Amino acid sequence: MITSGANELTIFTDGASRNNPGEAGAGVLILRDNKPVARLARYLGTTTNNIAEYTAAIIGMEHAVKLGASSVKLFADSELLVKQVNGQYKVKNEGLKSLHHKVQELIAKIGSVEVQYIPRALNKEADALANKAIDEKIV
Repeated sequence: MITSGANELTIFTDGASRNNPGEAGAGVLILRDNKPVARLARYLGTTTNNIAEYTAAIIGMEHAVKLGASSVKLFADSELLVKQVNGQYKVKNEGLKSLHHKVQELIAKIGSVEVQYIPRALNKEADALANKAIDEKIV
């Protein structure tokens, strides 16, 4: 249900790491009313795929905060990220704990955030942005 005046965004995020750990990138597609409002690509240097996935989600939600979002639907093809953020899995990896905490802080700032898993095949644009970030070293 869309309420008048609500700033609802849909965010697709993807992190990519070549060799895991390896050169990594984050890709984010942000939509409002099914129209793109931002395409973000950021080179992350050498890191793991899971850190890249979390970083992409953080970049997307930070941008949503800047856009004044009151509601976000975030889609990611990382089952680990989605299940950890939704409380189905514990965060055991020390390297992910601070990133998980940052995601929780951003969710609290936005207020209404729904995080859902989608298959990689439905996340092609965010994936392409993550790979472009690596290929072109976009900072």
